[in-house]
Amino acid sequence: MSFSTVLSAALNGLEVKFVHVEADISNGLPMFHMVGYLSAEVKEAGERVRTALRNTGLNLPAKKIVINFSPVNVRKRGAAFDLPMAVALLAAFQMIRTDRIEQTLFAGELSLDGSLRKISGVLPIVDAAKKSGCRCCVIPKGNAAEGALIEKVRIIGAVNLQEVCDYLNGVREGESFKNERKREEGAPQYGTIQHVDYSEVKGQQLMKRATEVAVAGNHNILYIGPPGSGKTMIARRIPTILPPLTTEESIEITKIYSVLGMVDKQYPLIRERPFRSVHHTVTKTALIGGGIVPTPGELSLANGGVIFLDELAEFQKPVLEVLRQPLEEKMIQIVRHRGNYEFPADAILAAAMNPCPCGNYPDYNKCTCTTGQIRQYLGKISQPFLDRIDLCVEATKMDYQTLNDEGKVETSAEIRDRICNAREIQWKRYQGVNVKTNGQIGKKEVDKFCGMAKESRQIMERAFDKMSLTARSYYKIIKVARTIADLAASEDIQAGHLREAIGYRMIDKKYWGRGYEI
Repeated sequence: MSFSTVLSAALNGLEVKFVHVEADISNGLPMFHMVGYLSAEVKEAGERVRTALRNTGLNLPAKKIVINFSPVNVRKRGAAFDLPMAVALLAAFQMIRTDRIEQTLFAGELSLDGSLRKISGVLPIVDAAKKSGCRCCVIPKGNAAEGALIEKVRIIGAVNLQEVCDYLNGVREGESFKNERKREEGAPQYGTIQHVDYSEVKGQQLMKRATEVAVAGNHNILYIGPPGSGKTMIARRIPTILPPLTTEESIEITKIYSVLGMVDKQYPLIRERPFRSVHHTVTKTALIGGGIVPTPGELSLANGGVIFLDELAEFQKPVLEVLRQPLEEKMIQIVRHRGNYEFPADAILAAAMNPCPCGNYPDYNKCTCTTGQIRQYLGKISQPFLDRIDLCVEATKMDYQTLNDEGKVETSAEIRDRICNAREIQWKRYQGVNVKTNGQIGKKEVDKFCGMAKESRQIMERAFDKMSLTARSYYKIIKVARTIADLAASEDIQAGHLREAIGYRMIDKKYWGRGYEI
């Protein structure tokens, strides 16, 4: 046999593209030629693969060798094509059995000594292989635990090229080739903050209540108040009240981290919802993703969890403005000449900021800022960005008595139980609809599921006129009221639920407009 083909895969953002690595051997002037829209690192693989084969004791005869990567319209990047190239060459030279190559995907980087190195993006590749009907995936041993998270597909984790050859020739079926499903507890978490609890937060009941509502309905929230009032402390405890992940959600989140090579070798599965705290010096590309070869950013890494922007007014305005579309659509779309890329962005935005440069406004006895300085500081947050915020809550300055109060404080577990009950109500309500929480619903679902009593409609009408609400903020108030009703296990949105939801829009009017009484 002088021709062989081996299945592999290329990553295009988070999308998996299958690639057939074809090897053709013929008589003629000895040469090694590679074609198929290759990046520089793939072109370099030729020397790497031939050296790895030689150091493994597999010497190739001097022939005319052509390697093709099909389809040619998919850009081939990375070092994961080393292993499929080597297998295709061995099959073409009839040095391995070809029957075990069928319905098998190969991916892995080769060292010059023939050992296999860990690669990025194994989880989405294995998942796509299973969905396409592959029965087996041969990958580096370092990726075996990660690949084995996908069930109903055999994972062959090999240490070196010799083990791959032994497996394909049926020489050995050792322990190292068995599916390794690492799901033990004790795995490191990615961005979550451990050993904290809401019972440590004294006072600030309004902020805690607003946070509970935001998490229960998957809403965005902004904390505003003086320094040291507990804004960051409360935000950093949000992971302790988030609902637990389902297995499907864990896999989807882990895929994003896998593409970036951020999963743990021994415990790859992400079990807790991510919490990403972003510094105000972040760039647009780092925040939403991008680059010459687009990759996910911080917002996608927070998918299914929380992204926290502390000192919101210190962020560059263009950086904040680029969040507007992803926060609305829960998806990031990046357009490049070579194709379009989509990254998930279904995360709760939690942001905190001071009301002025010195942090003491509107306490005129302590605030040292001029009116122009305050206006310029708050002006960094545009009205369209504020419209993407569902709840805005003010942090009050703490007093001595509150800090030293020995009374019982509600724990994160107690708050989490109420949130899980509210999420269960939403999950049942939206069966058959492609949403799971109130924060995700559109106008059609609002009209169908957010029924209001007559008094509530009258309150909403007055609020719309007096607060000069936009259509977007109008619907956001209704969705927040729906969540408050769910926390109260109420089928309809009552007047009290709506007044509380409107109250969470009064603070931004206080700082960016005028206050109103409804």
